[in-house]
Amino acid sequence: MSLAAAHAALKGKVAIVVGGAAGHLGRGVTLALAEAGCRLWVCDNDAEGLAAIVPAAEALGATITALHADVGDSASLDAFYDRAEAALPHADILVNVPGGVRRSLFMDTSRADHARDIRLNYGYVIDSCQRAIPLLRRSGQGGSIVNFTTIEAHRGAATFAVYAGAKAATTNFSRALAVELGAEQIRVNCIATDTSPARASNAALAPEDFARLARLGPDALNRAIEFYVPQKRPPGVEDCVNGVLFLASDLARTVTGTTLHVDGGTYAAFGFLDWPGGDGFMPAPLGGTLALLAGQDS
Repeated sequence: MSLAAAHAALKGKVAIVVGGAAGHLGRGVTLALAEAGCRLWVCDNDAEGLAAIVPAAEALGATITALHADVGDSASLDAFYDRAEAALPHADILVNVPGGVRRSLFMDTSRADHARDIRLNYGYVIDSCQRAIPLLRRSGQGGSIVNFTTIEAHRGAATFAVYAGAKAATTNFSRALAVELGAEQIRVNCIATDTSPARASNAALAPEDFARLARLGPDALNRAIEFYVPQKRPPGVEDCVNGVLFLASDLARTVTGTTLHVDGGTYAAFGFLDWPGGDGFMPAPLGGTLALLAGQDS
């Protein structure tokens, strides 16, 4: 099947996008599915984003219902699904987008912080899938669930401990659910981002982190990306959205229980950075970089 045919086959599919109105990723996923011709049910906790996403999707020819729901509140998410369950004959696609964290040492966090991180990065995914699966089953034709996770689910992410654990739980939950639902042709996959364009990723850094970058000048972050990301550029919204379209389409009809890393190669590198000063790819800096850090000529 060609790419054009696979995406054309999404026309008329019913897609539920949780967190699909606010932020770059959620809005991007919704509008891409709208452009593909999907009928959309979207929820978000951002009233301004909800108001903007409806005319944007309708301008692409899509039918969209956009409702307020806060994934941090199970009753709020249930209310959204109650409406969807009553209105929809079935669903074909579910995309769970939300997540978020703030960088902090584990011993500086509270139990309330832990509960928030677990709910926002794992707990709501369980609830959303459990409510959506009966809708996916209604057609008898299977469907696709796409859960957003992160590279931090696959490495020891210091200062993001509970977040990393919660995202790892989402990743393995998705894998296990894929096995359970395989015979019904309901596929469950993850997209793992890194250096993500998501609003929540930017919010993870403290103000002092941004201040340090600002003091180094406008090109500092770009220089960091060049030695961190093997492809020398961070993935954009379109790259992440294309991953969703692939996993939602019949191009991925036998892809289930897996994680698609949309990261420019950082997962593959797994700690090997392209250090400056002529050191090249190594897990730790060598003489050239150390000389630069010491203010000496390399």
